[in-house]
Amino acid sequence: MARIVKSGLVQMSIPKSEGDGTIDEIKEATIQKHIPFIEDAGEQGVQILCLQEIFSTPYFCPGQDAEWYAAAEPIPGPTIERMQEYAKKYQMVMIVPIFEKEQAGMLYNTAAVIDADGAYMGKYRKTHIPQTSGFWEKFFFRPGNLGYPVFETAYAKVGVYICYDRHFPEGARVLGLNGAEIVYNPSATVKGLSEYLWKLEQPAHAVANGYFMGCINRVGTEKPWDLGEFYGSSYFVNPRGQIVAIASDNKDELLVEEIDLDMIEEVRATWQFFRDRRPEAYEELTAL
Repeated sequence: MARIVKSGLVQMSIPKSEGDGTIDEIKEATIQKHIPFIEDAGEQGVQILCLQEIFSTPYFCPGQDAEWYAAAEPIPGPTIERMQEYAKKYQMVMIVPIFEKEQAGMLYNTAAVIDADGAYMGKYRKTHIPQTSGFWEKFFFRPGNLGYPVFETAYAKVGVYICYDRHFPEGARVLGLNGAEIVYNPSATVKGLSEYLWKLEQPAHAVANGYFMGCINRVGTEKPWDLGEFYGSSYFVNPRGQIVAIASDNKDELLVEEIDLDMIEEVRATWQFFRDRRPEAYEELTAL
């Protein structure tokens, strides 16, 4: 019997930004805008749903305003607990990226994973933190320190990579070796910078590691930073590197696709990259 999983990605513009109210008001408005899309996914029978990078706030990293530290919250915490209710209601695994506060001064760009029964499974913390071209993330986030966990959810073995991580094949490989069948990459990326890489790197990861990927990018422009236009174009890619579904580049959207996990076995039986790799020959990777 085929292992078919229905998965969804939500790409969205924000309803409020800096100057449109308090941080709590901005977060609440953004969460409220997501709820109909989450409910739509549940009603369509989506089994695994992923939201975009730090989904509950603007992408505030083009500035360096310490006031945004107040947007961080514990995991589990209020936002994750709200999402657990939707996961349980719809029996839907959810990947929920938020700004995490471990303790004062220890903040992370993190994605929580919630199982289909609403149980919190764990989290992935973004490993590679950029500091370039308006993406001043080191001002806000510590580098992730939890490795590359894979979560055995009700429907599939799920891994998470976040935005800038996608430029580094090493972690993508570890997720495959750890057993990931679907890797989700929630992102915030703008036209004119890395758009030309958007449809290159993640299909390459999918091919090199023989798994599916769900790649999410937000939509629109965000004042007052004017970093550029977030161009959406969220997509699913299969283990052959084929983009099998893609969203619009300019509108809020729930992208839904059925994924045949049996393709992983089929592809890996042809391309034996895990069998033929030579880890003992790669010492220079960690020595340089």
